[in-house]
Amino acid sequence: MTFSRVVFLLLFMNFQQLFAQEKYCNDSPAFVIYDKEGQQVPYSAMLKGVSEADVCLFGELHDDPVSHWLELRMIKNLHTLKGEKFIVGAEMWERDNQLLLDEMMRDGLIDGPTYMESSKLWPNMETDYLPLLQYAKSNDIPFIATNIPRRYARIIYKKGIEYLDSLSDLAKSYLPPLPVHFNLDESIYRIMAAPFPTDEEFEKMKAEGKTGNNPMTSGRPSNLVKAQAIKDATMAWFIKESMDEDSYFFHFNGELHSANYTAIYYYLGYYAPELDVATISIVKTGDVLVFDEKNRERADYIIQVPDDMMKTY
Repeated sequence: MTFSRVVFLLLFMNFQQLFAQEKYCNDSPAFVIYDKEGQQVPYSAMLKGVSEADVCLFGELHDDPVSHWLELRMIKNLHTLKGEKFIVGAEMWERDNQLLLDEMMRDGLIDGPTYMESSKLWPNMETDYLPLLQYAKSNDIPFIATNIPRRYARIIYKKGIEYLDSLSDLAKSYLPPLPVHFNLDESIYRIMAAPFPTDEEFEKMKAEGKTGNNPMTSGRPSNLVKAQAIKDATMAWFIKESMDEDSYFFHFNGELHSANYTAIYYYLGYYAPELDVATISIVKTGDVLVFDEKNRERADYIIQVPDDMMKTY
């Protein structure tokens, strides 16, 4: 075979490979990432974008396997980028769990099984969140419990925000500074309040004996919204309190706790306006390859997963 023939065949094979690479497309992906304008972006672009902020709020779907896989992948990648500056925290751990977390992860005083026995854990802890915790422990990454103990959020709904003043100093250490700032005009809280009567309407219904036994009407409707808002305030406060000037905080939470630049995002702006905050939202849709316009500007990055994605629990 002549030299020119060999060169021709090599070039032909290279062109075939290039053509095949350009032609190949996964037409049934598990997820597709979009920026807030609805343009598809690769994972590497999203990673770079959120890494340039001080805080990343990852809005997950709690029973979604894509959410949890991406959280673990991002923790690994961001840890590589940020090194000792990297901190992880989550809604799924309440503030009064921090001591147990530290005893297990930082101090090595208790082992994993003892921690699991002693802690308040979500039902999908072992399948969805334990791998994240294990990676953080193996790599000496600080892990912060950011959420309010649920008993206080429930009592706020039933008895009112005034109840917090009667708590002990230890209990107050699990909360943001009192009195807690509330802005119930934030879009997420207006949406939450919409199905319920106003406080004035509720009092009238109560006087007329029309509230019934519905547990959602056992307290003033505004207290229901405040019980949600104080979760966002607490998470934002302890994100801020856990950081120093050079820190980078990766926080995962339910998608509605950071969607549309509200909730935790709003409170970070209130408590720490100097922080640059990036957001990610996981949403379900019919066709992941077509951007769902209702998600435009829902977050800095919107990750669409199929409606029929399997659930973890």
